[in-house]
Amino acid sequence: MIPRYSRKEMASIWSPETKFRIWFEIEAHALDALAEIGVVPKEAAATVWEKGNAAEFDVDRIDEIEREVKHDVIAFLTHLSEFVGPDARFIHQGMTSSDVLDTCFNIQLVRAADLLLADLDLLLAALKRRALEHRNTVTIGRSHGIHAEPTTFGVKLAGAFAEFERARQRLVFAREEVATCAISGAVGTFANIDPRVEEHVAAALGLKPEPVSTQVIPRDRHAMYFSVLGVIASSIERLATEVRHLQRTEVLEVEEYFSPGQKGSSAMPHKRNPVLTENLTGLARMVRSYAMPAMENVALWHERDISHSSVERMIGPDATVTLDFALVRLANVIDKLLIYPENMQRNLDRLGGLVHSQRVLLALTQAGISREDAYRLVQRNAMKVWEQGADFLTELLGDPDVRAALGEDEIREKFDLGYHTRQVDTIFARVFGGDGAA
Repeated sequence: MIPRYSRKEMASIWSPETKFRIWFEIEAHALDALAEIGVVPKEAAATVWEKGNAAEFDVDRIDEIEREVKHDVIAFLTHLSEFVGPDARFIHQGMTSSDVLDTCFNIQLVRAADLLLADLDLLLAALKRRALEHRNTVTIGRSHGIHAEPTTFGVKLAGAFAEFERARQRLVFAREEVATCAISGAVGTFANIDPRVEEHVAAALGLKPEPVSTQVIPRDRHAMYFSVLGVIASSIERLATEVRHLQRTEVLEVEEYFSPGQKGSSAMPHKRNPVLTENLTGLARMVRSYAMPAMENVALWHERDISHSSVERMIGPDATVTLDFALVRLANVIDKLLIYPENMQRNLDRLGGLVHSQRVLLALTQAGISREDAYRLVQRNAMKVWEQGADFLTELLGDPDVRAALGEDEIREKFDLGYHTRQVDTIFARVFGGDGAA
């Protein structure tokens, strides 16, 4: 987690100050429940809340204590007792460190998911606006990087919208999956703490009790969470790569916004590089890389070990902070993207009409020619365009075998660009519902 790729609100979720405040709330809510069932005095719970809420937890002091005791939760509890006083003896009754650590981690992941969902909404809004704007902007579709058949730029963006809408649905599920609480004590048996305490803490913090926590919350939940983040990152890279390819000088159908005063190269003043989407490609690689250690964290020893702990201290903040930054950056790229319909048309025309080859092929088969022979007839004319720079329509009209099956008007009709975009409204209705109506 470095400042260059961090946004303040997400980074603050992972600050020591936020973490210790959450730890305090977990302990204080547990104390409330213990007081309610008569295990500790209600006055003690009230005192802890009063003094804890008024306190500013001293991170340096907690670190100082931890250097001595070599235990972060004990260091925090020791510091808490310094300003709570004698009633601090009731704090952490029947609990274990994992109750605090795991519940806190899940709260942080839930809060991070809420910010990421807001980021996705921002991106989806930009994609929808630009897709509707360019629903009928015809461009060439490519397979293997080679011109295939016409589509529209709006359809490209509608596809990205649908993909990120799926991403949002997955993240909602992952958020729900990880929103659990464990206050079950050593090895998760509730031997020294009443299950009602866990239920109270969970309700107070917007979580659900973990059915079986074994002292730790099972890490399959976290593996799902970080895997979803990785998939979202892959979708970011897919769209970023599309922009990068379309910005190549030889293509130049779209371009990242180039602000006044911006410079593209220290050596070449003419450069306007797709630096934002290149950056997004790199950030996506990092977010994906955090999914694997999250999956490896699932296999802990017996009821608990802490091999997952060091991993999560890194991947929790790094994955969420990086993805938050990337989603907002991508939303801004799409929102300000420069789109050049005239270049799209120029590229469409580069292959002399070859993009209509399938229509001619199908027409020949419908005229009674076998598919193999029809393919041969179309391809031999198409290769003249590739190799000699000929015009596809002209070659077809001059081919006696083609003309024996199709009249001139029939052939010319197969070069109607509108044929390829006639179902755009159907696609938009599927993606955007009523908002996608023409």
